[in-house]
Amino acid sequence: MVGIKPTDLPPTATVKFFGAGTAACLADLITFPLDTAKVRLQIQGESIAASGSAVVKYRGVYGTITTMVRTEGARSLYNGLVAGLQRQMSFASVRIGLYDSMKQFYSRGSENASIVTRLLAGCTTGAMAVTFAQPTDVVKVRFQAQVPQSDGLKRYNGTMDAYRTIARDEGVRGLWKGCMPNITRNAIVNCAELVTYDIIKDLILQYGLMTDNLPCHFTAAFGAGFCTTIVASPVDVVKTRFMNSSTGQYSSALNCAFTMLTKEGPAAFYKGFMPSFLRLGSWNIVMFVSYEQIKRCMTRMHNSWESPF
Repeated sequence: MVGIKPTDLPPTATVKFFGAGTAACLADLITFPLDTAKVRLQIQGESIAASGSAVVKYRGVYGTITTMVRTEGARSLYNGLVAGLQRQMSFASVRIGLYDSMKQFYSRGSENASIVTRLLAGCTTGAMAVTFAQPTDVVKVRFQAQVPQSDGLKRYNGTMDAYRTIARDEGVRGLWKGCMPNITRNAIVNCAELVTYDIIKDLILQYGLMTDNLPCHFTAAFGAGFCTTIVASPVDVVKTRFMNSSTGQYSSALNCAFTMLTKEGPAAFYKGFMPSFLRLGSWNIVMFVSYEQIKRCMTRMHNSWESPF
């Protein structure tokens, strides 16, 4: 596999937009059980603190997954997948697919974007994506956190039922619950993820360590996933707790964070760190590698249509 030839046209904004959404959906299909395990671990401390019980149901990534399979069946690992795919198609298309366009906007068309320009572009597309796709994220988290009751009843019977039920019981604003902490989280995630990937890839190519190929994309994606997990985990835990909370449980995301700190200690902000890293690391690898290849494939198809001879 080789890099893009100098004579090839760069991918258009449309190619990047749809390519990012497609690659993100593929990454979600592969890594969704890890994301579900992360959500269960993140909300576990909340239920323990509320009940006063010292019983820990989930222990680690493997323990969480095996417990869920044993008690709820293997399908429980993919609870909320439909909403997750809806989220990625709308969310990743904006935050990843429009990143290069926003970077050029801030740098006024310059190819040599500074670190500040990259951070601004990452924050902007991350905030835009959350504002647009927040309802899909709320429904996804609710499904992943949903544990069947002893009487067999479920919180929601399906994806569309979840949208309708939340809007009916909590108002339309309920679908945008946790929007501000999610904007904060995704501004941080987008900057850590895209800017780190961008910089690592540029350095690898600049120093001639690799060519613009699969090993280069893999290395940059792995580094981006690790850095993103360290930076974003605290905000991610607060976002998950707040979005899954019942009406009136927390007055705000800050109240949720303060409650976690006082009742569970600072370590609560890194609950589910290993599944977060495994998920983000593997998600980044699958997404960025797929995204690079999809961009090239779609660009070559577009070029062949433009120049049939």
